[in-house]
Formats: sequence, C-alpha cells, structure tokens
Amino acid sequence: MSRKPHERLATALATEMEAVSALITERMASEHAPRIPEVTAHLVGAGGKRVRPMLTLAAAAMCGYGGPYHIHLAATVEFIHTATLLHDDVVDESEQRRGRPTANLLWDNQSSVLVGDYLFARSFQLMTEPGSMPVMRILSNAAATIAEGEVLQLTAARNLATDESTYLQIVRGKTAALFSAATEVGGLIADAPQSQVQALFDYGDALGIAFQIVDDLLDYQGDASATGKNIGDDFRERKLTLPVIKAIALADADERAFWVRTIEKGQQEDGDLDHALALLNKHGTLATTRKDALAWAAKAKAALDALPAHEIKDMLTDMADYVVARIN
Repeated sequence: MSRKPHERLATALATEMEAVSALITERMASEHAPRIPEVTAHLVGAGGKRVRPMLTLAAAAMCGYGGPYHIHLAATVEFIHTATLLHDDVVDESEQRRGRPTANLLWDNQSSVLVGDYLFARSFQLMTEPGSMPVMRILSNAAATIAEGEVLQLTAARNLATDESTYLQIVRGKTAALFSAATEVGGLIADAPQSQVQALFDYGDALGIAFQIVDDLLDYQGDASATGKNIGDDFRERKLTLPVIKAIALADADERAFWVRTIEKGQQEDGDLDHALALLNKHGTLATTRKDALAWAAKAKAALDALPAHEIKDMLTDMADYVVARIN
C-alpha cells in the first residue's frame, strides 16, 4: 500500500523532526509547575501528524537551508498550534481530541487555559532565537490572526447573516494563518527570493483553507471512525460552516425558519439533523462545498510552480491532493 504524503514527508524529514520533538520536550519542561509538562505531554503524546512544523522544515529544505534555526521555527509553530488546541477545547467544551479525553476533561479548564498561555509564551521565546525580525513579524502576526479568527467565529458562528466571505475570513484566521506562516518562515530563514517566499505563503494559505473546508464537509458526510468526530457535531454545536451557509443562501421561508430555530436559537429536536442533511442535499451544497475545496487544493499546487524542482516539492503537491482525497 502506498504511503500517505505526510508519512513520506515525515520519513524524508525524520532527522529534523526528531530534533523538533527533542526541542519541544526540552522547552515544555517547567521547574516550578509540573502540571505544565503533564498537560502538554498528554496532548503532544496523542500522536498528531505534526503537519504544520513539517511544512516549515519542508519549505526550508526546498529552499536549500543548512540550519540550525528551522528546528526552532518548526517547534514555535507546533507550540502555537498546541496552545490554540488547549484553548479551543475549553471554548468548545470538547471532551475528545484525537480519540482521547481532552486536557480540560482530565484536569480542568483553568489548567488548559493557563498551560495554553504558557505555550504561547514559550513560542514567542523560541521565535526570537533565530534573531530575524521578519520571521518574528510573520509568526507573531499569525498568533494574533488566529486569536482574531477565533473571536470572529464566536460572534459569526450562530448568526444567519454570516456569508461566505466572513466564513473565509474566519478560516484564514483560525486555520490557514498558521499553515501559511509555517511555510513562509521556512523560505524566509533560508533567504529564498521574495517570489519563492510569496509562493510558499500562497501554498500554505490555500492548503489551510482546503483543509478546513474538507473538515467542515466531513462533519456532514464523514466516517466517524476515520475522522474521530460524530456526524453532525457542528450542527449540534450550532456552527455555521460552508455547506450550511450555502444552503441558507438558497433557503425558502420555511427552510430559513428551520435554520433560525436550530442554529440561531438552538432549539434542536429529534430528526433535525436528518432534516438539515436533506436540505443540504436538496440544494446540492455538499457538492458545491467539495468543489470549493478542490479549487483551493488546485491553488495550493499551482503556487508551488514558482519553486525549484525538489523531491519535497512533489510531496507537497501530493499533500494538497491528499487533503481533498478524504472527500472523494
């Protein structure tokens, strides 16, 4: 069986990824607060794919960087990501992450929030070490954009006036910002030409958007055992995601009243999820959402044209295909 692109990438970058893991372990230690490594180790040990730090290493390798600071930047990206996961699970009142109980369930909300804060602080310490102001600007901007995207989602998630452009703004904030920062700093640390750094940014941005759209689509048509989420979790949590936003735009008065009751007012009854799915199918919004995801994946691949030939470039092309292959 052929291996998945992120697995091939992990093999190609195995030595660097080990160095990133060692640095993460070293920097998540705390002499005074043992709760910090306990909580962090639980999340880090849950076995995520570490796609974001891998993208930083991949970008640096493609642009011929000799090291050592791509390791620091990859660890920075993972710390920012882990911090946002800890905070997200508190905000969403989640009980599962990667098939395991969340930190807020095992410990408490206070621990999750404060350890998340600690990891954000650690990420800022790490990003200063390469001594590059442009790198610090990109990563600190990304951290601010992620937080802004999360707050925008809070206010827009249950508001039926939320349109596709607002959705895209939220996705660019909460998901794509870290993908694009991860790839961009890899090129920047390698002193790649501006056209290549821009191409890496564009790749990460489009890949992150495709990734999130697919995630939202799988919530309505995924396999729970493969995704780790139950079908309709977003509906039950009253999250306005792209398939629903498209369906609301096409809704008649009765359908709109249904969305107002279930999403805006949160008055959900037995059978509502089935009705929601019937409306998505009636208006073909799962299919049009899938088309959008494929279009963003194509944009990601096109962005790579500006980069030199490299085996890792081929893996990143395959990665864009793989992200959307989950919805085929």
